[in-house]
Amino acid sequence: MKKRQALALFMGLVMVAGVVGCNKPATEETVENVDAEVVEEDVDFEAPEGYSLVWHDEFDGTELNEEDWNRETHEVGWVNHELQEYIPSDEYAYVEDGKLVIHPVKTENEDGTVSYASGRVNTQNKHDIKYGYIEASIKFPEGKGFLPAFWMMPQDEQFYGQWPKCGEIDIAEVLGNQTNINYGTIHYGEPHNQNQGTYTLQSGDFASEYHTYAIEWEPGLIKWFVDGEQYYETNDWFTAVDGEEEKPYPAPFNQPFHVILNVAVGGDWPGDPDETTVFDDRANMYVDYVRFFQKESYDENVTKPEKVFNMREADETGNFVHNGDFAEAEDLLDEEEWRFLLFNDGEGEAKIEDGEIIITTTAEGTEDYSVQLVQAEMPMYEGASYKLTFDAYADEERSMKVAVTAPNNNWIRYLNDTRVSLSTEKKTYEYEFDMLSGDDDFGRVEFNMGNADSMATIHITNVRLEKVE
Repeated sequence: MKKRQALALFMGLVMVAGVVGCNKPATEETVENVDAEVVEEDVDFEAPEGYSLVWHDEFDGTELNEEDWNRETHEVGWVNHELQEYIPSDEYAYVEDGKLVIHPVKTENEDGTVSYASGRVNTQNKHDIKYGYIEASIKFPEGKGFLPAFWMMPQDEQFYGQWPKCGEIDIAEVLGNQTNINYGTIHYGEPHNQNQGTYTLQSGDFASEYHTYAIEWEPGLIKWFVDGEQYYETNDWFTAVDGEEEKPYPAPFNQPFHVILNVAVGGDWPGDPDETTVFDDRANMYVDYVRFFQKESYDENVTKPEKVFNMREADETGNFVHNGDFAEAEDLLDEEEWRFLLFNDGEGEAKIEDGEIIITTTAEGTEDYSVQLVQAEMPMYEGASYKLTFDAYADEERSMKVAVTAPNNNWIRYLNDTRVSLSTEKKTYEYEFDMLSGDDDFGRVEFNMGNADSMATIHITNVRLEKVE
């Protein structure tokens, strides 16, 4: 199963689902070709340097090989308030033209309701792998409400405890209404924590062409790749049971995991399908191949690295926010400095003009974060006091929410979500808060303008976050 957290590094809503536990790992310091044997056969592709092929499926047959794959069965709402039922049938997961096709279906019922079904397959207890280079070539679905995933969960679900203590590795997730962004994530810990990176295509999208998605997983280090290009890595995680000491690092990512492929419909993260969502070939997830590679051996004698914080320096006025006066007309869609984000039916645009940012909303969406302006990399020092100030007004009276959040620390709030009442007159708003959690170099200032019963244009300038005595 999965438990999601709201739109990764972009939103501040924690999403709930249930899961499973995990197995006890091997403890040998050096593990020889873990849990798999090298495949000796002629193939028309090369293994990554230093790796050998241990299993693959090119989907060249006429049906899904159930000696390699399990079909899953799950009821509606099983996790994340998703709408689909997972049905173990060729209607929802099948092989055609050299591809695995996962096909979600919408049914209009006689009583006027709508129901959804989809496919979900995994390699549990058939092809599990502990460490390696795990890769797939995929074309993802397009459409509001689709959440396809290529991800991994532990083989044995009983040792470390219920999710998220057991660990989860998300190799690739692409929202159906935002098909130029891929998310790579791990979930772990008690309390729940996650580490996440994103890869944004500069041209094209993940739904109209095939791309390769992979992780390179070694003891104490996981790296993520799109089309062979590394975009993220992490070595910082833990697992524990509340009230007990942490398990020895690199738990929980020191045990065999299996691969899962599925297409979810609706739920907390992608939101529900709407009138624009089409359930034809565009709804399908196409998988060209899945391949597992391993090195000859792995040294498991690793220690947890000391956390190194890259704390942003304040400017000469003590402000941690870059371009807080919006003097520079920066790109608001890249992953640097200010970012303008739309989620869950939110629509609008933002522009920097005459020393302010102007946010025009055309659809307010279903969540306060559906229309969102953020800047991350705020240095949060444990025990320090902070003050957030900004000037703002709107073309008509309306509200928005502000917060300082922790995308890398379970989305806790350093400054709680605070509703701000805006008038047509520019005013200065000021909020102070104490930092009570551990040091964090990735705090985030958020302005949330969705689902506010108004789409009046908002103007913001002179944003400051500073430490105070």
